[in-house]
Amino acid sequence: MTGGIAWCEGRWGTAAELSLPLDDRGLQLADGLFETVLIRAGQPCLLDEHLARWCEASKLLGLDPPPDHDQLMPLIQEAVHRALPDQECGALRLNWSRGSSPQRGIAPPLPGRHRFWLTLQPWIPSFNPISAIISRLERRNCDSVLSRCKTFAYGQAVQARREASQQGCDDALLLNTRGELCCSTTANLLLKPGGEGADAPWLTPPLRSGCLPGVMRARALQLGLAVEAELGESPGPDNQLLLINSLSCRGVLSLDDQPLSKQALAGESLWQALLD
Repeated sequence: MTGGIAWCEGRWGTAAELSLPLDDRGLQLADGLFETVLIRAGQPCLLDEHLARWCEASKLLGLDPPPDHDQLMPLIQEAVHRALPDQECGALRLNWSRGSSPQRGIAPPLPGRHRFWLTLQPWIPSFNPISAIISRLERRNCDSVLSRCKTFAYGQAVQARREASQQGCDDALLLNTRGELCCSTTANLLLKPGGEGADAPWLTPPLRSGCLPGVMRARALQLGLAVEAELGESPGPDNQLLLINSLSCRGVLSLDDQPLSKQALAGESLWQALLD
């Protein structure tokens, strides 16, 4: 969707109008983190959970602590006022890079040079069913600390999505480096084996699989709507499969051209329950 607003270093404008210095490490090295937060009825959904993940990832990667709740809320409220006057839904992106380096190279600079910016644009949550493949080109590294963080480095996801598009599909699922189903390009996996009743919990790969510790995934575990389990190499045709993140929950109709259970098309009700 078009429109939206951005803020960077004290300035408001559109994302196209504002700019970063060319020596920013987020731009040059993907050295930074981001969070994508749903805005609904003028309010950021599960903001504390997003910020907790942001802070934990910053510690893991040796970044300075990012802006906290009290620092962010005035900016978020102003962004909502500017970009979502009718209180429609929006996608808020919070960005935190290691900032500018005074010299060339990958060695991290001294603390205190970090840079924050945000963008907000209108967004309609998506629940449309999709087709998918299992990527044969890309795998999620289950042993890398980066897999536990939502970093700027999305090149692997971009290539897997290209692979899916070239085969006429909407998205790709990624195996991890042990050959187990892990995640999709931008979402966590929820699977329900065939024959399980409506009240049976969904299965989702454990964090040791290398999947991102998604906020909606964590909510499903917290509420007892999902449990961790290894999913193997590929789900059977009778299984239900959902791809879930903060902005969408989509059922998978087919995987590698093999039909899956259509019962997963009820994913919107699960997504709403996690927000409520």
